[in-house]
Amino acid sequence: QVQLVESGGGLVQPGGSLRLSCAASGRTFSNYAMGWFRQAPGKEREFVADISWSGGNTYYADSVKGRFTISGDNANNTVYLQMNSLKPEDTAVFYCHADDRLRGEWVRYWGQGTQVTVSS
Repeated sequence: QVQLVESGGGLVQPGGSLRLSCAASGRTFSNYAMGWFRQAPGKEREFVADISWSGGNTYYADSVKGRFTISGDNANNTVYLQMNSLKPEDTAVFYCHADDRLRGEWVRYWGQGTQVTVSS
C-alpha cells in the first residue's frame, strides 16, 4: 500500500505565500509522476500542477502559471508546491497524487488533502 501525506496548508492573506509538501511512503512503487489537484467548496476537483520524473517536465494550470512552482525529489518520493501571490480564489483543499503502473495499468494514489485558505 502507498500512502501520501500532505502538509503546509493554512490561512494566509491575499498576496502571501505558502509551500505545500507531499511525501509518499509504504511499499516501493514505480513513481512516474507526482502533482497537485485542488477542490474548492461546491466545485469539482481541478488540476493544478504536475511533475514528470522522466525528463523533469512540469505542467501547470493556466490559473496558477507564474505564481506556483512545483518541484520534487524522485529518490525520496516527495513533491512540493510553492505558491506565491495567493488570491482568495485559490482557497481550496489541495490534494497530492502519485502515478504508478501495475500490470500494465496506470494507478493514481491520492493524499487526504490539506486546506489552503486565502483571506484577509
